[in-house]
Amino acid sequence: MATTISLSTEMKEKLKYLGRTGDTYDDIIRRMYEATKKTILLQYIYDQSDSVEIDEAISDAHKRWPRS
Repeated sequence: MATTISLSTEMKEKLKYLGRTGDTYDDIIRRMYEATKKTILLQYIYDQSDSVEIDEAISDAHKRWPRS
């Protein structure tokens, strides 16, 4: 089922330049969606914001679980 979305003339022109011969706007937006989805997934996979160095992790582990 198709639907209608409202775009400014400027955005419509920008999208047109991203297309290939014979592409519909749906084709262009679908490719943009897939590329964005992959980018977001890669950012999630490679996010190191909550990572710690291995030496720090080992040190913390030894503090929590001392060897007998």
